[in-house]
Amino acid sequence: MAKADASLRDGPAAPLGVQPDGQLPLPWLAAGLAGARQLAGAHALLIHGQAGAGHFDMAVLLAQTLLCESVPAGTTAGRACGRCASCHLVATRAHPDLRLVLPAALRVQRGWTDEDDYIAPKGEAKPSRELRIDQVRAAIDWAQQTSGRGRGKVLLLHPADALNLSAANALLKTLEEPPGQMRVLLTSADPEHLLPTVRSRCQRLRITLPPPDQARAWLQGQGLDTPDTLLALAGGSPLEALAWAQEGFTPTALAGLPRRVAAGDAAPLQGRPIPRVVELLLKLSHDAQVQAAGGAPRFFAAASLPAGADPAALRGWQQALQRVARHDEHPWSAALLIESLVSQAAAVWPAPPPGRGAGGGGASLHSGR
Repeated sequence: MAKADASLRDGPAAPLGVQPDGQLPLPWLAAGLAGARQLAGAHALLIHGQAGAGHFDMAVLLAQTLLCESVPAGTTAGRACGRCASCHLVATRAHPDLRLVLPAALRVQRGWTDEDDYIAPKGEAKPSRELRIDQVRAAIDWAQQTSGRGRGKVLLLHPADALNLSAANALLKTLEEPPGQMRVLLTSADPEHLLPTVRSRCQRLRITLPPPDQARAWLQGQGLDTPDTLLALAGGSPLEALAWAQEGFTPTALAGLPRRVAAGDAAPLQGRPIPRVVELLLKLSHDAQVQAAGGAPRFFAAASLPAGADPAALRGWQQALQRVARHDEHPWSAALLIESLVSQAAAVWPAPPPGRGAGGGGASLHSGR
């Protein structure tokens, strides 16, 4: 099965479901809720779309609507009220008829390690990034139990990309014939990486990233006064842009980062998780290659990119980054690895652009927004 890379960051933890004032935690998901009305009879639903669109939040909204005691039973007509006892239980992760199945790594990220279905590491250095067969079997056993509030049950697996082969196969019968009135909700950033036998048992609901104006307005509402730089780095995902900001990446520092990397300065990246550093450097190498071919960069502002990249060195650097990305769980010496990757970047740009300092502003990535 495919590695559930972007999905396993999951973005900042938003409030679960419709809030008591009727507001959605992510306003652009209103279109997905409207589309779900056309799939009201689906017993297994695969929520998919570009990474960072809010798959988990969409699945929780649908689960809340199915369990809401103000919505006609068995339908996704309208929207959960956010005020009834059932909606409150969903929002607090205490509903007896909702089972949230996430990899242990995501539960740790969200602070959900006090629940019965949290699978703690067994002799492992890190919590698992997979959805494991013991989690699926426990969920299937739960599905056989009687509904606690009489509105059916909802089993939510996020992200389905994280299902290992054994877990995916164990789920097939439940996907095909859920017991009683149970609905199964799965999420995926790339359904083609799921087993065909999983995909074929689900109806699909596609969600999309918000348009730039809506994404920008939402980020400003989260306290980001100038979100455009982070939004570009995040590929248009406001959730991912907010995650970068909360990790201390600021627009000013990001503008100077390409030239500091080109000069072999690893200081701005030291102390950060290797997967995040590699992702950032891969985006920089992508933009450098696009710029060298005469195209417009996607993640960084064109003016921030140093010119004069050596094509052969750039290809070698990209390959080194991709090798590390495939093994980001390896127990690397982080400081030495980051220093090595940035040293290779310095070989891509053999000299600073004429008339421009290699320091490129010298701002710390932790400086103010």
